[in-house]
Amino acid sequence: MLQWGKSLSLQRDRICYGLDAFVTEASCSALDVRVHLNILERRCLIIEQVFQMFKEVAETNNITLSAKRLHMSQPSITLQIQNLENEYGARFFDRTNKGVTLTKEGEIFYTHVVRVLDILSHAREEIHALAKDQRKLLYLGATLTIGEYILPKILAFMSQHHPDVEFKVKIANTDTISQDILEKKLHIGLIEGPIVQYKDLNVENFWEDELVVVIPAFHPWGLRNTISLEELLSERLVTREEGSGTRKVMEIALKEKGLDPDQLNVTMELGSTQAIKEVIVAGLGIAVMSKLTVSSNDDQKHFKALKFENGPIYRPFSILTNAQITQTKRERALIDLLHDHNLLEDIISKDYYEFEKDKKKSDMLASK
Repeated sequence: MLQWGKSLSLQRDRICYGLDAFVTEASCSALDVRVHLNILERRCLIIEQVFQMFKEVAETNNITLSAKRLHMSQPSITLQIQNLENEYGARFFDRTNKGVTLTKEGEIFYTHVVRVLDILSHAREEIHALAKDQRKLLYLGATLTIGEYILPKILAFMSQHHPDVEFKVKIANTDTISQDILEKKLHIGLIEGPIVQYKDLNVENFWEDELVVVIPAFHPWGLRNTISLEELLSERLVTREEGSGTRKVMEIALKEKGLDPDQLNVTMELGSTQAIKEVIVAGLGIAVMSKLTVSSNDDQKHFKALKFENGPIYRPFSILTNAQITQTKRERALIDLLHDHNLLEDIISKDYYEFEKDKKKSDMLASK
């Protein structure tokens, strides 16, 4: 293990000098360039090792134990801690016979050290993944409406234009998808409705979805085209579960019109759009749903979609990504597609047999 007998400030000055020399000496040879880069790489590695050592001591509160785990000598660790404290002009540890504990200054430094090491670790993971091309499998998450009525068509389109990419899809509510993105279990999330903002969560709107009141074709309101929000209070309502984007938007709209969502006569809460449609067809209630869910020719035989008299209610469809992760070329291609409104509208309007027809046509052209 390298010894750190010299101060961090001297090491830092030498790194800066090395970079300056690399940039300003236009006449330097290719060998000089490699030497400068190798020196810089080694010194950065030394700084990372010192931070790892500091983190280990801070978490074990014991220099002897840390030395054993890191395969270092105890005097070497003590010396490096002293160099750190001299560099920052603060005492980071209180020493006692029982071990060491972080001072207030040490706690601040520990927070930043953990963050730096975490960034370096993620950088390595991403570079390693790109180098081995391990991100051909994209982990996507989508909320129910998007997952059932938009995502399958998007994936059909992507499979034609990016046949080397495979997708693993998770369907869940907005809260679950956003949490999975934050925990890096998913690469991209597609959600509906409002969402809690987090520092590490990128949110980009890509579609405005209209909510309508869906009733069975035989309902007394079947000859109408619009309905007031107030009239919802008198009907049996079937809704999605708590955490659903559709439900959140509906409740927000009611509150904006001065109505209390608790006054709704909610008779069922279901976790599936298809289940809600089955209940409506059976005459057991009505629902506030995405217009997309009843847009097919077959659906229009069984359902009637009523707009709101008070004005249309829209909710955003959004793309979620983790701010700490850089998207691959394939992930960026999917995100760019979602932002191309005209192309997306064309994709959504297609039936599945049209995708198959397009695929056969492209296969024939490729074989010629």
